[in-house]
Formats: sequence, C-alpha cells, structure tokens
Amino acid sequence: MTLTIIRGWIFLVLASLLALGWLWKTIQWMLHFSELDNLNLIPPDSLPVLANPVLTSPALTSPILKDIEAPHLTVVVPACNEEASIEATLRSLLASEGVRLQIIAVNDRSTDSTGAIISRIEAEVGSGTGGHTLQALHIQVLPEGWLGKPHALACAAELARADWILFTDGDVFFAPQTMTLALRYALGRPSDHLGSDHLVLMPEFVMKTVGEAAMFGAIYALSIWTVRLWRVADPKARDFIGVGAFNLVRRSTYEALGGFGALHMEVLEDLCFGWKLKHAGYRQRVVLGPGLASVRWSHGAWGVVRNVEKNMFALYRYKVPVTLLACLGFAIQIVLPIAAIIAGGWARVAGIATYLAITALYSASRKYTRVPPAYVLLYPLAASLLLFAMLRSMILALVRGGVIWRGTLYPLKNLRAHAGKFW
Repeated sequence: MTLTIIRGWIFLVLASLLALGWLWKTIQWMLHFSELDNLNLIPPDSLPVLANPVLTSPALTSPILKDIEAPHLTVVVPACNEEASIEATLRSLLASEGVRLQIIAVNDRSTDSTGAIISRIEAEVGSGTGGHTLQALHIQVLPEGWLGKPHALACAAELARADWILFTDGDVFFAPQTMTLALRYALGRPSDHLGSDHLVLMPEFVMKTVGEAAMFGAIYALSIWTVRLWRVADPKARDFIGVGAFNLVRRSTYEALGGFGALHMEVLEDLCFGWKLKHAGYRQRVVLGPGLASVRWSHGAWGVVRNVEKNMFALYRYKVPVTLLACLGFAIQIVLPIAAIIAGGWARVAGIATYLAITALYSASRKYTRVPPAYVLLYPLAASLLLFAMLRSMILALVRGGVIWRGTLYPLKNLRAHAGKFW
C-alpha cells in the first residue's frame, strides 16, 4: 500500500513538473517573441541605404566579369534533383528589386533536368537582368571526404564577388523586396549600429495537407524547449541558429570560420555553421518576415519523417546512448500528460494544464506558423510520429552503416570522426 502511494506521488510530481515546464516555456515565448523584428513592419527609412559596392574579389580577373557592376549580394543556390522547384526559385531571385545580385546556381550531380533548367535560365539572363547575374556551376564528381551539399556550397562561395553571401536552397521562393530588406537590416539599424555578421530570416512553411500542418505545429511547439529565438542576438546566451533556407553571412566572417570546407563531412551544415559562428563570438541575428521567403518543406506527414531521416541521428552526434536518452525524454513528453489525464485526481489537473499551455502556444503563434489552434488535438499523434522518426533515423544509419543523402551513402565511421563534440 505504501509503495503504491509513493508511486502515485512520484507520478503526480513528474506530471506537475512537466505541466510547469510547458507553462513556463509558453509564458516566456509570449513575453519575448514579440522582441523579434519583423522585416515587413520596419519602416524602410529606418534601415541603412545600400551603397554602390566596390569590386575587390580576385575573381574579377575573368574578362567576362570585368564590365559587370559589383553585386551587393552573392546568392548561392545548391540544387540536386530539384527540377520541380529550381526554376521558380531562380526566377524569384531574378525578380529581386533594389539590390544587385550575383546568383550562383549549383547543379550538384543531378540525374534529372535540374542542370538543363539552370543552363537555360543562365542563357536567358545573359549579361544581367535588372542588374543581376546568374552563373551556372555544374558539379559532376564529388571528391572523397566531402558530403554533397557542403561541397556545393564551398565551391560556389569561392566565386563570390560581394561582401555578403546568402546560402539558400533550390526550393525556396522569395518576394521581390526580400533581399533588399534583409541586407539593409543586416547592415544595422540605428539602434544596432554594429549590424550583424550572420542573419537568419525565418522562412514561411507552405503546408498543403493536414499531415504537414500537424507535424509542423508539433515541431514548432517542441522547439521552444531547445532554442529561444529572442536570445540568439545575446552574445552571452547559449542560443544559436542556422537555417538552410536563409543563411546570410559576411564573406569575411565566412572565410574566417574556414567556410564550408571546415564542415566538409557535416550533415547539419546549416545548423553547425550557425553554432560555430555564435561560438566564435560573431554577431548573430534572427528576424521574421512572413511571405518574404517561403518553402514547402515536405509533402505530407510521411514527407517530414523522410526529411529528418538524415538529421535526427546527426543532431545527437551519432551517439546511440544520447539518442536513446533523448527518445526516452520525448516519449515521456508524449505519454505522461495523457496518462495523467486518465489517472484522474490532481494528476488530471496537471495533464490538462499541460495541454492548455500547448493550446495557448498554438493560438499565440498562429500568425507565424499558419497552424490553427485546433491542430493541438493532433499534437500527440504528430509528436509520436516525430519520436518514430528519431528512432528510424538512428536505426537506418546503424543498419546501413551510414547516412544516405541524395542517393549517396556516407559511412557512419567517417561522419562520427568529423562530428566533433556535442553542442
């Protein structure tokens, strides 16, 4: 009888602690998320004016480039089998206003028509459209000791002629004003005269199915446990960020960090780049801008599972015990509130409080996530699918002896050797 009572109290304490954790995290989000700037709401006259850049790159020895005006921004677009989206991405970049872009589109060993599409658009652009240039870079062979995407990014960055480089993806769509607003913001507002060395514009995720919305809602809710976006700019905070869809960095900062050559065997190259940059003491910023950069990250709920196949095990640095411990914590997050509600009594109060906090977060973040609050009803199912994705990522890597990314198998022993320490 005594043992049963003790177990009941332990269960109640755990359920209560989880409820308090969710309430605390949600309240912190509500209090501080508004501190993030929204590029759509900043008066244009409060941002620095883009001056005419000076050509300083040794790449200008090329006779093809000598008569072209210096770009304000170099945009690197890696693409491997992106025939369905690459044209829309490049067309949106070419429609950018108020800034001159050097666009480098990398056809990274594609087996579909990606390369042909890039070359066709390059020929159409010719010497420049609206002051922009487009250069196709075709990679046929991946050197030993490299992962495909870091290699594509590194090769393109060597051709950069602007003082700023934007690393993005071949399936992101940009509004005409995005590049101008982002670059002017990165240079520094009057209240932040130093500007930044690295700017992340949070992309808007396009969701066309219930499964996609349910999964994204759960991912966003759970993310508040790992990163406080409003603390990214604080040099004393541990919080950092890196997003493959929009990593804008000073070229001098990129080169000082060793570029993507220093991450040549890194699956999470965008996140690791953000971590290295923040860890080295550079100025990092994150900004909102719904509609400025949009991407359909997955097709259906299963598409999310497939997308994180290469990422989840890498997130825990390919360490089985750490991954299993994370899965256990994740399982407790899912099961404990439901069990508490079923158990009744004060435990039920704790379980209901947990879901009220999650519901409040869904409601408050709706204008950023586009996920209706009613989708909180699908949170347990979506979170369970994410847990499955974590286990699947680890098991597949162990069974295959490595990670398959865009059709190439990268040995696990090599990935572990270059993974470095934990975050």
